[in-house]
Amino acid sequence: MHDLVVRNARIVDGSGTPEFVGDLAVSEGLVTTVGNVEGASHREVDADGQLLLPGWVDIHTHYDGQATWDPEMTPSSWHGVTTAVFGNCGVGFAPVRPGSEEFLINLMEGVEDIPGTVLAEGIDFSWQSYPEYLDVLESMPRVMDVGSQIPHGALRFFVMGDRGADHLEVPTSEELSQLEHLIGEALEAGALGFSTSRTTKHKAADGRLTPSLSAGDPELTAIANAMRDAAAGVLQVNSDFGPGEFEALQGAAEISGRPLSALIIQVDQSPDLWRQTLKQIGNANAKGIRATGQVGCRPIGVLLGLDATVNPFGNHPAYKAISHLPIGERAALLRDDRELRRELIDQRPADGFSEWMNYALTRAFELGPDLNYEPEPETSVALRATTMGVSPWELALDLLASGTGETLLLYPFENYSSGSLNEVFEMLTDPHTICGVGDAGAHVGTICDASYPTYLLTHWGRDRTRGDRLPLEFLVNKQTRRTAETYGLFDRGLLRPGYKADFNIVDFERLSVGSPELIYDLPAGGKRLVQRPEGYSNTFVSGVEVANGGEATGERPGRLIRGAQNGPR
Repeated sequence: MHDLVVRNARIVDGSGTPEFVGDLAVSEGLVTTVGNVEGASHREVDADGQLLLPGWVDIHTHYDGQATWDPEMTPSSWHGVTTAVFGNCGVGFAPVRPGSEEFLINLMEGVEDIPGTVLAEGIDFSWQSYPEYLDVLESMPRVMDVGSQIPHGALRFFVMGDRGADHLEVPTSEELSQLEHLIGEALEAGALGFSTSRTTKHKAADGRLTPSLSAGDPELTAIANAMRDAAAGVLQVNSDFGPGEFEALQGAAEISGRPLSALIIQVDQSPDLWRQTLKQIGNANAKGIRATGQVGCRPIGVLLGLDATVNPFGNHPAYKAISHLPIGERAALLRDDRELRRELIDQRPADGFSEWMNYALTRAFELGPDLNYEPEPETSVALRATTMGVSPWELALDLLASGTGETLLLYPFENYSSGSLNEVFEMLTDPHTICGVGDAGAHVGTICDASYPTYLLTHWGRDRTRGDRLPLEFLVNKQTRRTAETYGLFDRGLLRPGYKADFNIVDFERLSVGSPELIYDLPAGGKRLVQRPEGYSNTFVSGVEVANGGEATGERPGRLIRGAQNGPR
């Protein structure tokens, strides 16, 4: 007797092989049969020709704080994610000494745009060591499985105190020994990896550069030694990849004998650097070093709006005078009050924000109901305004004030240097890349890239018109089996006998990422941008239905993942 049978599905099993029509049986949380399933079951679900896919494995999230207060793990759970890994980019909340919590909150707020008030109210810091933090995560049942990495920034500050955030300081030999010990302790307790940030983009809310930025060779060697001795973990890196940087990271990977996974992003100031880094990753693999590039599937951008974190008019005294009003009233004034409009359009404050926004409007696009994340360059706000014979500020004001004031503009500042996603296509199709960079749980007032897995399927598998699409089996493999195996999670990401029964039933024709909306449901009344998808008919974790028709069932079978997981024998 099977626990569950899904029948009449288009099965894309995560392996990369072509889809096929069949059934899937589940017992005791594992897939038992795929293909033609015979025999009775406690429950049957008729997929009626819908897609049956492994649950998404999102290895680049920032739920470090939210996972301690939100068992529903939204919005990722809405988008069919069944495994989430956080502790990325060197930021997190363990280990922590009593009295230093504010520094870790300040760092996370600056690097990942999660308001400090939200974190201060939401996190109880009932732990000090990293293993104690894992114990807290393990104590909460949730809708999905979660895994964590030990973050360099928190660890450095724990070991060195205030000196850890001073880039003129280096750890002593005793401190390096303590770093090694604590990393080994974390990996033994179940950390999936060690993460570090080596990019000047990452700054604490008070402006200080991330602590791990200046870590030198002795510190990298200590990290690598700890990972080698533990024979565990992934070295996850966010870097600017300046001269000699990849060589230093490759050296650490060689010492550790552990996989290296680095973010690959196109930046405007050096639009071809990503190709060089991907070539270096390919060369590293040829030498026997396991290295992957974590890539996105759409532009990395900021959503501009009246209530978003970034409001083009938010620095203007005339706007500040009405900013307390409900958004609908503000929108009406912005449309109808001629004197207010004249001030906002013609009397711009002479500051750095206005200068930056002048440039942003040359690259910003209206994100309409079609949710076009690959817009034609000529549809930018500035070029549309030129065609209309008006100021870009006037058009921006008209767009943002339309309707109830909830219109958003997309300003893509990375992965869009050429005005298309052709470079992202190259990234996705490189044999050494995996899907990452979604930052679910972070940048809550500026983006909602927790919807990446859904967008990967809809845009690249169905909707793209400005270039080639990609086969469904390729896309699913990239966001399930490939991400899982990179982190040693060999028990999931495949719909085959013996693997974890984590899967989604998806109405592909109806699948949509959903329009971004601002909601105020974080601790301390904090706001966040979310996208509520359509088309996820059912989501199962370990054979337990956690969502039906887009609504949570209340079941919480998700557990903490401690370390690498073996696959079926």
